[in-house]
Amino acid sequence: MLYFRGCTAREKQTDIAKATERLLEIAGVDFHTLDDEKCCGSVLLRTGFTDEAAEQIKKNTEILKDEKIITSCAGCYKTLKDDYEGLDVIHISQLLDELIKEGKLKLSKSDLEVTYHDSCHLGRHSNVFDEPRNVINSVANLVEMENNHENSLCCGAGGGVKSAYPEIASQMAQSRIAQAKETGCKTLVTPCPFCKLNLENEDMEVLDLTEFLVKYGDVDEGK
Repeated sequence: MLYFRGCTAREKQTDIAKATERLLEIAGVDFHTLDDEKCCGSVLLRTGFTDEAAEQIKKNTEILKDEKIITSCAGCYKTLKDDYEGLDVIHISQLLDELIKEGKLKLSKSDLEVTYHDSCHLGRHSNVFDEPRNVINSVANLVEMENNHENSLCCGAGGGVKSAYPEIASQMAQSRIAQAKETGCKTLVTPCPFCKLNLENEDMEVLDLTEFLVKYGDVDEGK
């Protein structure tokens, strides 16, 4: 399997890539990464650079076409699944759910309560709602925010908003964090590195799903 890290986990949120690789290794998943991994083209597509995106997709398809692809980025997952043709791709939340159910990834559950942010690309766009929640509930107790599943609020980072309109992105993130705090939880879990990047704040712990498992799942080799 190919672990396609994505730009954010590869360059800015490197702990996500490290946590993902650790979990895959513990579960005995045979995987590799690309030394010269390129952007999937999601940002180009969402900001209207369709010609440039088409060229990027063409180049990447030649590299990725024969791979079974794991991605830890919701944006990469949607792009590789919907905007490329013929790729075999799975989001890490889906794979982790399978590995836990198969007994290949053994975790310890506590009374910890956490809340969960549905990324737009993974949730509304790709209809992946249950798998990340199953993973969270294998370790802790999930407390839903007021807006969840297909009614989740956008974190404000996608579609070029964070780059072009950072103040709007910040305001949207603050609204989402306010909902998270209303649950009484101190930890917010998200399945998207870009969401994590925009939601990070001083008042609440924000973790990617993989980071959450490594920190709170008491997961280790040989367990």
